[in-house]
Formats: sequence, structure tokens, C-alpha cells
Amino acid sequence: MKVTQLHSDEYASFYANYIAQVSDEYTLMEELEISVHRLIKFVQDIPMDKYDYRYAERKWTIKDILQHLIDAERIFAYRALRFARNDKTELPGFEENNYADIANGDKRSIMDLLTELAVVRQSTLSLYKTFKEEQLLRSGIASNNNMSVRALGFVIIGHQNHHQKVFQERYL
Repeated sequence: MKVTQLHSDEYASFYANYIAQVSDEYTLMEELEISVHRLIKFVQDIPMDKYDYRYAERKWTIKDILQHLIDAERIFAYRALRFARNDKTELPGFEENNYADIANGDKRSIMDLLTELAVVRQSTLSLYKTFKEEQLLRSGIASNNNMSVRALGFVIIGHQNHHQKVFQERYL
């Protein structure tokens, strides 16, 4: 399935910006696989002195953002698992700034972060490969909003693309 097949009632309006960042060129599974390689290659080409750069006070470094992408993908994939398995429990949101404040992403090496990002994506891919079409269409409540399993996959990709664009516009 491609991103243009999503319906707006499958995700909260907050995620529309992320969904819009996903190309219709590839399917969900193809883009989950391709996009992480694209990001890793992009980050590896960033000058080393930029990894710890903050464009303003209290803004995250590139390393912090990579850690944020790892944390967010784990949370989104967990939500997808719960919803795909037809768990009707409403799931809470998460405060990304609180996570970033104690994650110590800026203290890690760039290779360690990129390796973990690749491992987390491989785990997400493995999970999504187990979902049948009916499971991809299932939805649940997270952060007080309806979210489908397939929309969560596209949010993972769009969230990553959003931050890659931020890297280009504010860090380089």
C-alpha cells in the first residue's frame, strides 16, 4: 500500500505534516527499508563538527535528534503491535522533550546512534512483515487520537523525513 491510500481519519491531524513528507513512489514496506538507508547515508556525509551543533539555545543537536528518532520509532512500532493484535487499551502519549532531556543522545558516538537506528528499523520492518492486510487496517487510540497500524508506519517514515529536512535547513 502507498501513502495516498491512507484516509485522514486513520491518524490525528497533528500527524498530517509527517504523512505529507512521505513520497507515493514506494509502498509502505519499501519506504520503511529505503528511507533508513537514505537517512544514514545523509548523516554520514554531515561534517563531524555539526553533530554537536545547536542552532539555538535549548535546541537539540543532530545526535539528540537521532536518539529522538530511535525513541519515537520504538513507541510508534509498539503502538502498531498493540493495535494490530486488536488490543483495545487506550495508549498514553509521550513527552518527547522529557525523553530527550535524559536520553543522553548527545553523549553517544554517531556510529552508535546510526547502528541503533538501523537495528530499530530492522525490528520495525520485521514486525510490519508479519501484519496481514486486515491488521494494517486495524486502529486504536494513542494520545487520545485514533491511529491505524498502516498510518503508524507512514508516520515513522514521515517523522524521519521531517527531521532530515530540519537537518538540511537549520544545521548545515
